[in-house]
Amino acid sequence: MKINTLTPNHSHYPEQLATIPSPPKKLYVLGDLTMALSTHRVAIVGSRKVTSYGIQVTQHIVQTFRGREISVISGLALGVDSVAHRAALDAGITTVAVMPCGLDQIYPRTHHQLAQKILAAGGALLSEYPEGTPPLRQHFIARNRLVSGLSDIVIVTEAAEKSGTLHTANFALEQGRGVLAVPGNITNPLSQGTNNLIKAGAEPLVKPSDALFALGIDETTSDKTFMGDTEEETLVLKLLSDGVADVSELQRRSKLPSTVFNQTLTMLEINGLVRSLGSGQWTLVR
Repeated sequence: MKINTLTPNHSHYPEQLATIPSPPKKLYVLGDLTMALSTHRVAIVGSRKVTSYGIQVTQHIVQTFRGREISVISGLALGVDSVAHRAALDAGITTVAVMPCGLDQIYPRTHHQLAQKILAAGGALLSEYPEGTPPLRQHFIARNRLVSGLSDIVIVTEAAEKSGTLHTANFALEQGRGVLAVPGNITNPLSQGTNNLIKAGAEPLVKPSDALFALGIDETTSDKTFMGDTEEETLVLKLLSDGVADVSELQRRSKLPSTVFNQTLTMLEINGLVRSLGSGQWTLVR
């Protein structure tokens, strides 16, 4: 796939980046930015050493975007970034990865396959660095201003007190973007960063629909309708499309008897409409 070079006077140069402080003089793009930039755009970032809580929260938030005109922006890094990209792919949501190096050098290398999946699904890889540029330390901070700059809002799902992710939140505030943070256990070091953001004035994200509210989207509406072969299947599909991912919460909200619920979930899985994410979490299959 050819790497395209965009300059500020190019018709496809993202207007979102043209107005930020220190806009990139050149952008290098693999894939198609058009789809992602024509929707609401949400940056989801966080710790590289993500906990099971951070993983579940990130997946749950992204699942809420299913069927809506929303794309996910992140940095392809270990931890929350890669969880967000994979959750977007699972939900059929366009996602864009902003790289701290040339696009011929996927970083980290273990995410090469993930990068290919992003491109295959109609997303894009983006960088301000030409081919051959290694991922130098200073590039990571600079990269974060593009992650926030491309987005309407930035969500931090899990971050330590001195996490590099907090640079993204600071850039977002400087650029006039909304910042939401997921509160966490006060005894968990990986929640100190998000808790401090809330303390400093970031909007607390206490349920996934808070992100929809921040985007000005009515949580009761969706651009897609999910129908099963039975009323029970349709009910479970609707709950999943609304962002309910935990199996216990699915059963509670469905009000279905345990046997009926389990049979319904099994049939949906057999028919390829849902799949397990592990740890009691489920997702729709696009």
